[in-house]
Amino acid sequence: MRKLIVALMAIMPAAVYANPACPICTVAIGAALPITRRMGVPDAVAGLWVGAFLAIMGYWIIKFMDKRGWRFWGRNAIVLAASVATIGFAYIGQVKYSPCSYFGFFKIDPLLFGTVLGAVLFILTEKLYDFMKEKNGGHAHFPFEKVVLPVVVLAIASGILTICR
Repeated sequence: MRKLIVALMAIMPAAVYANPACPICTVAIGAALPITRRMGVPDAVAGLWVGAFLAIMGYWIIKFMDKRGWRFWGRNAIVLAASVATIGFAYIGQVKYSPCSYFGFFKIDPLLFGTVLGAVLFILTEKLYDFMKEKNGGHAHFPFEKVVLPVVVLAIASGILTICR
């Protein structure tokens, strides 16, 4: 009887709260990162997706803080910067910092470069989505637009970084 009640409660309609990103996509990106190096994906391209993953984690922390009522000046920027900065822990023991030259004068590690670029692109794409949704009367233009926009932007950036390496 108890199992039946639990099963019925599981299928009952409940209020759904919007998440800033698709959790299944987030887990898939996080789980795939170690595999990319074994497959020969350039570090800058893998870093793009790492940066987007870390930005998503920052957005989830902001959503958690909103639920708790924790608000303070600069909170969102601080949380996002701290979330993306966690890439530094990878350099403590797992990744060797080996800078490469970008644009002829800018020397930075490819993974770190990709991470920062991926986080910035993800955040800008989220802002673009909010702007587009506002201009469309508060509605998305098509289903899953919030997921499709960042994935397309990151895929294009991945292609560009792959060609330009």
